[in-house]
Amino acid sequence: MKFPGVDYMEFDSLLDDEQRMVRDTVRQFVDEMVSPIIEECHEQCRTPLELVPQMGEMGLFGANLTGYGLPGLDNVSYGLIMQELERGDSGLRSFVSVQGALCMYPIWAFGSEDQKQRWLPPMATGEAIGCFGLTEPDFGSNPGGMRTTARREGEEWVLDGSKQWITNGTLADVAIVWAKTDEGVRGFLVEKGTPGYTSSDQHGKFSLRASTTSELGFSNCRIPAENMLPKTVGLKNALMCLNQARYGIAWGGLGAAMDCYHTALEYSKERIQFDGQPIACHQLVQDKLTWMITEITKGQLLAYQMGQLKDSGKLQHFHVSMGKRNNVWVARESAKLAREILGANGIVNDYPVIRHMLNIESVYTYEGTHDIHGLVIGAEVTGVPAFNAPRIPEKKAKSPTPVGSAAE
Repeated sequence: MKFPGVDYMEFDSLLDDEQRMVRDTVRQFVDEMVSPIIEECHEQCRTPLELVPQMGEMGLFGANLTGYGLPGLDNVSYGLIMQELERGDSGLRSFVSVQGALCMYPIWAFGSEDQKQRWLPPMATGEAIGCFGLTEPDFGSNPGGMRTTARREGEEWVLDGSKQWITNGTLADVAIVWAKTDEGVRGFLVEKGTPGYTSSDQHGKFSLRASTTSELGFSNCRIPAENMLPKTVGLKNALMCLNQARYGIAWGGLGAAMDCYHTALEYSKERIQFDGQPIACHQLVQDKLTWMITEITKGQLLAYQMGQLKDSGKLQHFHVSMGKRNNVWVARESAKLAREILGANGIVNDYPVIRHMLNIESVYTYEGTHDIHGLVIGAEVTGVPAFNAPRIPEKKAKSPTPVGSAAE
């Protein structure tokens, strides 16, 4: 069934013709190509690689990057792409987000001209796939604690360590790997088949099953010196990549929320119960739908303003934290409420709700957990970072005041 969109407060009036065209093109792609196969992909725990060539032809990889044959779309258009893809499935949006924001972007922003010429065109078409190696088995929210190292030996860099929860890991032709060096954290391009580089898939997932999640290993992994991203000068460059991805996630969360809301709304109109009336006439059901449409609308306006700020060069990392934190939370709550409205039908794959509910649990955690983004916002509004709260020196104890003195 064609998705009509969710627009309670004339959100479309904020979009220009090109933005609407981009959104509607991807919306049609999701309706016609993704929806018919995504439940099967979820059940089989496989990435729908058959869609990659068409997504490349549509210019969905690195859509907001310029040059090298890339589309160079504005960031609202890019966000709308992420929204529609996640309406299809969070795993599909993750694939495109990792390819563009976490792999193409660091090459585009921090790579040499040779690296850009070699990798950006084939990654834009989907002929080459990338992955982003930052998170480690023992370090997620604290990437600065990474143990993966790289040391220079002549004309080579030698990598040792491991990365975990890596989207597209076993599919990737090239991995963007972040490692500690004597010069600080640097980014490296590690190609598939390099001796000492291994990858294996994470099994047993109940979430993001239509996405490939992997572990990467590096044991005396030697790569040419020119495979280092020359403009990376610290962990801040890796975090810049994450902010690109988090921006897209803020839009993507809305897509999942919209699909849950639309499914619950239509179901409530058709489900007849008790007095021969649709459950949509009941106050409790309407309250749930009201919450969803209100929060989705607020999330749309937040995402749109983020896009405007990003295009004008004013978007800050704490703005992105608010967008990712809020809109993924809206998706999580919308999935829960939709499941309640659908009752028992909410847990079967005849409807997309339970799949979105499972997926959003991962999205709620990755690219910065809900709580960590709360601390980012808290640090900005108070001026006091609470990640590792500074120790306050103890004041020297005063002499006890005698009982009965004037100070009593």
